[in-house]
Amino acid sequence: MKKWLTLLLASLLVLALAACGGNEEKDNAGKNNDKPKKDQVIKIGAIPDQSATELNSNMESVAKTLSEKTGMKVEFVPSVDYAALVTAFQRGEIQLAWFGGLTGVQARNLVPEAEAIAQRPKDAEFHSVFITNDPSIKSLADLKGKTFTFGSESSTSGHLMPRYYLIEEGIDPTKDFDGQPNFSGSHDTTYKLVESGAFKAGALNISVWETAVAEKKVDTSKVSVFYTTPAYYDYHWTVNKIDDETKKALKDALLSMSAEDLEGLDMFATDKFVETKNENYQAIEQVAKELKIIK
Repeated sequence: MKKWLTLLLASLLVLALAACGGNEEKDNAGKNNDKPKKDQVIKIGAIPDQSATELNSNMESVAKTLSEKTGMKVEFVPSVDYAALVTAFQRGEIQLAWFGGLTGVQARNLVPEAEAIAQRPKDAEFHSVFITNDPSIKSLADLKGKTFTFGSESSTSGHLMPRYYLIEEGIDPTKDFDGQPNFSGSHDTTYKLVESGAFKAGALNISVWETAVAEKKVDTSKVSVFYTTPAYYDYHWTVNKIDDETKKALKDALLSMSAEDLEGLDMFATDKFVETKNENYQAIEQVAKELKIIK
């Protein structure tokens, strides 16, 4: 009887030790899965709405600044076009993206947990400009029967809002131009096409236009602005579905970027970012639905 009791106690002790070992392994596994922030890799993207060389250089600089401010490894991943960036964001391949108003709405419709977190001050009152090389074009109504180019089909300032204001003026872009409107793919290509005479007129982002004029990248003796749209919300940073701590770190880093951090980054043409939120882009979403660009 005594021998049997000794064997029972020994067996129970072995089981207890095994259980403790298992719990310890589980705890350690949990700790190992909790990687410190500095080991995280954050991939950022931007809509390719202008020169790839300039955009890549600017975004690499932003990635470096965000790395320094957050302690995380931040990498810029180029996208071939607007749709590719939205798709990469939907798949979780991009954690932070610089979107236009329309692409941001598209991305957040696909990822409801995503949040618009920062924008430039000018993005709260953004504009598109209509340009021409034809002195007879002085108003939107004068565009009837003329050749015309938009920017990218997914661009807010290069297509969505210009199309909206054309329709408001009674001009149907599918019927009233000389042929179907062109889509240049980027704002800088739009002003170059109009400057060259390939198209009589076009529409683009006011910020890109003003920078091009200031840096003498466009010949204003050949092409000029004849109409500026009313204000609307546009470009912004949207963060994907990630943990709250990482989201806060990225948002704080963007909002703390100084004029020095942003100096020389022509694609942004700003000295700071300010806070924004999803609700600011409801008007963009409504216009996109009215024009049947999104459902």
